[in-house]
Amino acid sequence: MSSLNISNIDEITMRLVHYFVTKENYQPIIVNGLDNEIWLENSDKKYEVIRINNNYIHNKEQLDFDIFKAKTIVKQIKKKTFSFNCNTLSIFLNLNDSVDLKTKEKHIDLLTLNDVEELETSKTLSSLFPELKNDVIDAKDDMDFFIHITSDINNKTEEKNKLFEKTFRKKPILVTYALIVINVIIFLLSLVGIINVNDFAMNLYYIKQGEWYRLLTAAFFHADIIHILCNMYCLYVVGTQLENVLGKVKFIIVYIVSAIAGSLMSAALNGMAVTSIGASGAIFGIMGAMLYFGYHYRLYLGSVMMSQIVPLIILNLLLGFMIPNVDNYAHIGGLIGGLFAGMAVGVEGKSSKSDSINGIVVTLILLGFLTYVALFMR
Repeated sequence: MSSLNISNIDEITMRLVHYFVTKENYQPIIVNGLDNEIWLENSDKKYEVIRINNNYIHNKEQLDFDIFKAKTIVKQIKKKTFSFNCNTLSIFLNLNDSVDLKTKEKHIDLLTLNDVEELETSKTLSSLFPELKNDVIDAKDDMDFFIHITSDINNKTEEKNKLFEKTFRKKPILVTYALIVINVIIFLLSLVGIINVNDFAMNLYYIKQGEWYRLLTAAFFHADIIHILCNMYCLYVVGTQLENVLGKVKFIIVYIVSAIAGSLMSAALNGMAVTSIGASGAIFGIMGAMLYFGYHYRLYLGSVMMSQIVPLIILNLLLGFMIPNVDNYAHIGGLIGGLFAGMAVGVEGKSSKSDSINGIVVTLILLGFLTYVALFMR
């Protein structure tokens, strides 16, 4: 005989949490100072936040205060997840029958459940989450039910933790260091006159003559010692981070696409007037890909992106416009190319196949459009 007696509210809560965590990939949010509430987040869903409230709401004034409290917490979540609008669903499990749930608040929907059977019979709930009624837990008693629920949730949490650990654990960095070595060797060879920079620099005139390799080779040449030191330091800082979380093959793809996109943007907007060299376009592409990656982990990396990555991009773009002889069009092209390339290669366990397909399509459109402008409109 079961030694556990689960109340009606507890059963509804456990069934809801089980469904949202194991089937809809929501994850719990730790909110300090709140009792009898469960907050769940999935920024890719219609409702970015789902809140399950077990507290007794006995009148309209208490409901209004509850909504105000929820809005305050949602504002904090919006800052972390870069969300302009954070659609929230508050599910009340202990609401007085006399309380009217109608509200004029935007982006907040309210729902009440009074009985376990409503998980299957509620038309509103079924329209929002049609698969919820199929989330059946086969259990012979309350103890067995509790064990099944907790086991499924723990397994799902462990699966997410493994993905997180796999993504962020420190790995051997090879590609970034190899790129730095190649850039330095090429700089030294050009410095002593073995290689002529002008034979490999980005120059629209020669590209129109069929020397397409310049779109990529230009990213491996530098004008002077300050130029290469600054670029290689930036490549070391941001390159090691992206390679570590994205993987070597995806990192190479992002780097190459960014370098070419930067060269094409320079050719398209500068025309014949500029001969351009340097790895900065590709480095901006790495930062663009970091933005895409950080977007998928924004609940964890939101503060890092706002305090480090975004300011770094803005500062370097501003410096590019202020300092003479800096090809800022290449920086912008590399940034956009890296963002789209990051979408194309995807983030393991986060982005879908359709996201990658969309990324490939927009990357090809970008490169094709810039090529057309550079070749036929300049």
